[in-house]
Amino acid sequence: MEDFSSFVGLSRPTVSKYFNDPSSVRKKTRDVIEEALKKSGFRPNIFAVNLNRRRSNIIGIVVPTSIDPFYMALTRRIELIANEAGFHAFVLSADGRADIEDNAIKTFKSMNVAGAIIAPLGSAARPKTLEQLGQSIPLVYVDSPLDETSAFVGTDNRQSFGLIVDYLCRSGEPPCYFGMPHVNTNALTRETAYLEAMARLGMEPHILPVSEAVNWDFERFAFEEAGRLLEKPGELKSRTILCANDRLAFGVIAAAWQKGLTVGHGTDYDLRIAGHDDHPLSQYACPPITTVAQNYDEIGRLAIQLLLHKLDEADHPAPGREQILLKSELMLRRSA
Repeated sequence: MEDFSSFVGLSRPTVSKYFNDPSSVRKKTRDVIEEALKKSGFRPNIFAVNLNRRRSNIIGIVVPTSIDPFYMALTRRIELIANEAGFHAFVLSADGRADIEDNAIKTFKSMNVAGAIIAPLGSAARPKTLEQLGQSIPLVYVDSPLDETSAFVGTDNRQSFGLIVDYLCRSGEPPCYFGMPHVNTNALTRETAYLEAMARLGMEPHILPVSEAVNWDFERFAFEEAGRLLEKPGELKSRTILCANDRLAFGVIAAAWQKGLTVGHGTDYDLRIAGHDDHPLSQYACPPITTVAQNYDEIGRLAIQLLLHKLDEADHPAPGREQILLKSELMLRRSA
């Protein structure tokens, strides 16, 4: 910074002021600095700069896995809005492992991030690390809440499952339920939402017996478990299968195809299969998957807005919790 100040012919405080907020210096000064930047190629080390600030302009994002399209869409939305607000967003993946999530959280703490948005691993998470981070910076959870008191933005599973269970019961045999591995709190929340929806309609629920494996390879998990179940027709109490998410539905449809079963709506088909989330590839599956659409963009937008609001009020925290649950939309396609 000293060398660049000499190069541009301005004082270090003026140059530093520009890097903190370009609009805070006069246009003539700003033009001189920006022309010098082009010639010199100088860029300040943002990590060093942020370590010296009371509050940095870095926001951390931790997701369970970076290859799931839901988290990719979510982080993209958060990054765009964070950049518009003058923040740098850094995304780290836990790769489905509690120790990696733990290291990611400790990394953000060492980077002096201003706040963080976290999609936690749920039961596999290490709450002590998250609790310590939450004592020093604002946190907002997305997708699955860590508990019932933390700031959270996500889908209203009761509403979404109520919507699709109601449709499936009205349009054919009531659905049995194909659950997801217990990788986060959505596993239990969605199963409970299915049970409640069936009870409201006076229908007998049936949860398919699947293994208790804990992994994020949902398609393979569903393919293998469904293949086993389809070899025992007595396990299926209904020709309609509601999957906890669309990635499971991909695997169940593939297993049905391998067994020579047809999937679709009507008496000419062997099974109806529905999902949840509206995965980006759901409409291109064979057949396209009936599902409920989570509002990816809105979850990302509200999460970053809530975090920025909490940062603005960091010196005067407001009491109470902030939990935002979004409604989903029914997407009717040929699989059900």
